[in-house]
Amino acid sequence: MKTINAFDPAAMGDLPARRQALIRRREALLGPAYRLFYQDPVELVRGEGVWVWDAEGKRYLDAYNNVVSLGHCHPQVLQALQTQAALLNTHTRYLNETLLDYAERLLATHHASLNRIMFTCTGSEANDLALRLAQFHTGGTGVIVTEWAYHGVTQTTSACSPSLGNIASGLPQVYTVPAPRAYGVPGADVGAAFAAGVDVALARMQADGVRPAAFLFDSLFTSDGVYGAPAGFLAAAVARARAAGMVVIADEVQPGFGRTGTHMWGYQRHAIAPDIVTLGKPMGNGHPLAGLCARHDLLDAFARETRYFNTFGGNTVSAAVGMAVLDVLEGEHLLQNAQAQGQYFGQCLQALAQRHDCIGDVRQFGLFLGVELVQGGDPSRPAAGFTTRVVNGMKARGVLISACSPRANVLKIRPPLVLQREHVDFFIDALDDCLTHLPQAD
Repeated sequence: MKTINAFDPAAMGDLPARRQALIRRREALLGPAYRLFYQDPVELVRGEGVWVWDAEGKRYLDAYNNVVSLGHCHPQVLQALQTQAALLNTHTRYLNETLLDYAERLLATHHASLNRIMFTCTGSEANDLALRLAQFHTGGTGVIVTEWAYHGVTQTTSACSPSLGNIASGLPQVYTVPAPRAYGVPGADVGAAFAAGVDVALARMQADGVRPAAFLFDSLFTSDGVYGAPAGFLAAAVARARAAGMVVIADEVQPGFGRTGTHMWGYQRHAIAPDIVTLGKPMGNGHPLAGLCARHDLLDAFARETRYFNTFGGNTVSAAVGMAVLDVLEGEHLLQNAQAQGQYFGQCLQALAQRHDCIGDVRQFGLFLGVELVQGGDPSRPAAGFTTRVVNGMKARGVLISACSPRANVLKIRPPLVLQREHVDFFIDALDDCLTHLPQAD
């Protein structure tokens, strides 16, 4: 397992005394599983829009935290939360019209075959439930995911998240396929190569005597390195999985809610209709709200045999918050903004690439961007150490980002959808400075 952009406790002595005391207190209370970002961890105390401030008053451009995709502390979402919390907060065992209005509105953004919705609090819970549905429907246990996927932290979803490291788990039985990578593979047919990987995984499953259950994918492959081009390439792999009897699950926790700019959901770029779509993170703009949309036959059959209930999933406050998020997405035209600002962002990064051969590839899908850093312009030589220095150098220059991919060399950039051109310029200036002055040799 590669620990990307994590604080190294061995460097504790280089930090100010207050920060050292906070880290030691945190470790004593929370244990080592809770990892901090950056070589010099930041203590955040306030946020507004695209900006956050630390305890010393320094301002940072938040270009990584897509949980608050509408920006930190959006007043319209806060007002909806406060109003409903002051009126009633209860679970889904009582009738409530707000939840039904929200469900109808959210389902209307999806493919028509996705006509049922269930609510949870986290994306991990949503993916866990989706896998339960798939196993119930197929009677199988075999799941296909990509080699560096992340789908959650429950026992089941962590087993489907190779990027977390070695996870001991009985079910499901997980088979990995290479991510749909085009960079460094001249003339590659991305769709055909990815579908061939699914064929190999299915053959291995059959040889092991494992019955197929689910094909689970993030439609932008955001942990694998941010891959989404060309649009439509997923169709062949989905067809292979369906032919094998698998339930197709699109994990939209990171790509969803207008992130790509061109569509509300990442899977829609590929003109496919998943059997289940899981949602999370930006669904409540920081409020713990998640869920899944599915075909009615999958959910109805499951409900006849299995009792399912989530105490806080779909509570009245969450429903009001979710509705406000949709209001803001529409009212502030944030899909259009993501497309326009994302295009500008991508153009600026491409211009940087002309001056810095360490930028091997720029992958831009609305306001989700991946920048692959390599040594000397060579795709076969990932610049992992340099990538870590850039992430920390950006933090020192007032910009928060992170990194991803099994080679630990892709800058992962996902700013709030309210990002404007001046914020892009601020980011580009900081990155240009990093690439110019930081040592590149790994």
